[in-house]
Amino acid sequence: MSNDAITADKLARYYTLNNKKKEIEQEMTNLKKEFHTYFDNEVGVNNKGELVDGGYKLQRQIRKSEKFNEERTVNRLEEMQMNDLIKVVRKPDSEKINSAVKLGLLREEDLDGCRVTNYSAAISVKEV
Repeated sequence: MSNDAITADKLARYYTLNNKKKEIEQEMTNLKKEFHTYFDNEVGVNNKGELVDGGYKLQRQIRKSEKFNEERTVNRLEEMQMNDLIKVVRKPDSEKINSAVKLGLLREEDLDGCRVTNYSAAISVKEV
C-alpha cells in the first residue's frame, strides 16, 4: 500500500475528472445517437454502414442475438408434450429460506457454509 497522503488537491482532481467523465460520456452518447440516426436513414434500421470523411471512418456494425421468450416457449412445448426440451432449474428460494429461519422451522446453523456474501467497494467524492 502506498504512503501517499490523501490531500484536498487529490480529492479536487478526482472530483473534476469525474465530472469531466460524465460530460464526455453524455456527449459521446449524443453523438452515437446522431450516428445511428444517420445510418438508419441512409442504409436502414439494423443494417451495417460506413462513412469516410476528413480522414476518419465511421462504421456501424450490427450484432444479432436471439433467445426464446421463456414463458411462451415453455407453454408451447408443454402443449406439444415436449417436456424433455424444458430445463428444470433447481435453486434455493432465499425469501422462503429466510422466512423459515424467522419462523423457527430452520436453524441458521443448518445453513452453515451455504450463504455466500459478496462485497463491492465504491468511491464517491462530492463538494461540501
